[in-house]
Amino acid sequence: MTDSLHMRALIVDSADAPLRLASIERPEPAAGQVLVRIAASGVNPLDGKIRSGQAAHARQPLPAVLGMDLAGTVEAVGEGVSSWKLGDEVYAMATGIGGAQGSLAEYAVVDARLLAGKPGNLSMREAAALPLILITAWEGLVDRAHVRAGQKVLIHGGAGGVGHVAVQIARAFGAEVFATGSKRHKEIIEGLGAVFIDHRECSVEDYVAKYTDGEGFDIVYDTVGGEVLDASFKAARVYQGHVVSCLGWGQHSLAPLSFRGATYSGVFTLLPLLTGHGRDHHGAILRDAARLIEAGSLKPILDPHQFTLQTAEAAHALLLSGAAQGRLVIEI
Repeated sequence: MTDSLHMRALIVDSADAPLRLASIERPEPAAGQVLVRIAASGVNPLDGKIRSGQAAHARQPLPAVLGMDLAGTVEAVGEGVSSWKLGDEVYAMATGIGGAQGSLAEYAVVDARLLAGKPGNLSMREAAALPLILITAWEGLVDRAHVRAGQKVLIHGGAGGVGHVAVQIARAFGAEVFATGSKRHKEIIEGLGAVFIDHRECSVEDYVAKYTDGEGFDIVYDTVGGEVLDASFKAARVYQGHVVSCLGWGQHSLAPLSFRGATYSGVFTLLPLLTGHGRDHHGAILRDAARLIEAGSLKPILDPHQFTLQTAEAAHALLLSGAAQGRLVIEI
């Protein structure tokens, strides 16, 4: 039990330390902020990297409350906030980065610009699974590559977090979608409406020839990084192809891309949380995507296991094992 001035939260005290349930002071919204009563917190691979001390780019020093994605209800608003009122249901990627308290807590204060109304046809658990992967997929396909009807789009890692959302966004915009994965992902990818490509048995040259007559794909979205990004450069359409990656952090030869006269964009979804720039756009992406969700064109794949603050350690263990069968969410 906690009083009205305090709340329960999970704290990581140091690198690889266990999640510690504690009572901490409940925050109050400052000007431009909203206090959200959190119903569910999404679990992302980056949370695990922050916890292990291997995510310097997230600028989240330990000890910290983890969690970037949330869904919940507006509890209070700060000075100057007129876009939200008490009781509004919201979702956002708004916490757990750059020193901000994360969403593994009963409440969090967030920048009002980062919030969007929760899609009415999603549960809080489903909504909390989406923001980071949804914004990442949208920024690559819509903002950078300008996906549109009639294009051929290749998604590397089509059954993954960002990948399965990217497949659905590209299809919603009218593109013909192809997605790579291993054999165990075939049913998922085809269930999303994409053409499955077994990346272990089919070379880049083979699937480019088979599905594009050797011309290449109009858009290639790499959600894997490393050698997959190198392969993406070879799969882009001559002159008009565009490669996007959310994991383009290594050193790569641009020669294959240059020889095809194609272009490249990188996506770094954390920038608005780290710099303050672009926060309005993140909220706008979630609002635009909510219309696709409510139209039935987009839905997250959730792992069937359910977790609470008391069992969150098991969620992180499942994340680390790589055995999750969809997005992991902790209900608060």
